[in-house]
Amino acid sequence: MTYKIMNNILISEKRDQIINAAEQVIAKHGFQKSSISEIANQANVSASVIYQFFKSKDELLFAIPEKRVIEIISRLKKHLNGIRNHESLLGKFIWFHLHYNDLHRSYANILLLECRSNEDFYNSKTYSLVVDYSRILLNILNNGAKEGVFRNDIKMYIVRDMIFGALDFQNITCSVTNEINESAMDLDDIMSLILPMIMSDNRSGVKKYDKYDNILMSAENIFSQKGFAKTTIAEIAKSAGVGEGTVYEYFNNKEDLLFAIPDKRFKNNLKQFKDAFEFRTPLQKLRRLIRIYFSLFLTDRNFLKIFVLQVQYNSKFYESNAYEGFKAYFKIIENIIIEGKNKKQFRKDVNPRIFRNLFLGAFNHIALRWFILNKKKNIDMVKEIDQVVNLLSSAVVFDKSKQE
Repeated sequence: MTYKIMNNILISEKRDQIINAAEQVIAKHGFQKSSISEIANQANVSASVIYQFFKSKDELLFAIPEKRVIEIISRLKKHLNGIRNHESLLGKFIWFHLHYNDLHRSYANILLLECRSNEDFYNSKTYSLVVDYSRILLNILNNGAKEGVFRNDIKMYIVRDMIFGALDFQNITCSVTNEINESAMDLDDIMSLILPMIMSDNRSGVKKYDKYDNILMSAENIFSQKGFAKTTIAEIAKSAGVGEGTVYEYFNNKEDLLFAIPDKRFKNNLKQFKDAFEFRTPLQKLRRLIRIYFSLFLTDRNFLKIFVLQVQYNSKFYESNAYEGFKAYFKIIENIIIEGKNKKQFRKDVNPRIFRNLFLGAFNHIALRWFILNKKKNIDMVKEIDQVVNLLSSAVVFDKSKQE
């Protein structure tokens, strides 16, 4: 029995030795230019020994973040243990993610630039661990919404995508383009954008959604799921967190409530159309730019797939002329933020670079979920884009009630 245990320990150590060697070699030369023989030399084993543990070079590549993510999840849970404040939990998660990547840049770059650009990665065991890790963030957001600290009128998986997208670009600006020395140094600026997007109105001091709006939102959700005939006023009231009698204070009957939904939408759309043709304010420009950015990529899904997977997660892209063109594009975003700050329409503490990372990263992760991971079934993309536009607007304006 003792011999068997010792043998398993030795096997595990040998496997870790190979993974560590692979991380060093791939971080130095890139995955495509790294050979099994070079990794074997670094690990002080023969190439045949590597193939005893890993069926392919890809499997060895995916084993690098697999080992790290298991460690990250374990350490993260210890960091979060005992924290009850939802804002603090979110801040600690983001800080830990950035800090770990700062300490382990080889791992962070391999996961981002080598694994994420490989379609097979998304069918691997490692990716399922990454999903488990992302679920921790989603739980923090959802629990905060349940407790009334964060908003309950937005889809938190969209916020999760936006946050992880921003963190990806933090890693790129730190380890690839070298704009900053440490990604964790921007924690306060990141939080100053995220919290205004998600804080519940009754916590942030902004005008609350009134009961009328809550009832309308609840009615719209339930009508869409069950249909008009099968929906009851009692169900709508319960979902809106009001008494059934309160619903009748605003609406004569169920049909009156039904017709109030498109009425409000039409009024909002008219306002949007007016904004779309004027573009006089930085906020209007920003909202329009976000929509244009989404539409440009979504109209050509083949290019979208290439750009998200094979271009943005390729380190050489950031040394190419194409990146210079891309920089000129996202400079427009930064200039709008600067204009908004100068005109005192955006908060003065908004960091244009961090906002740019949040914007571009949000698009990447949402596009990835829609198309690359084949999860676009039953997704209302127009609604999700609307929510992204509103969330990003909330991140920069003084008064969320004026963001539209």
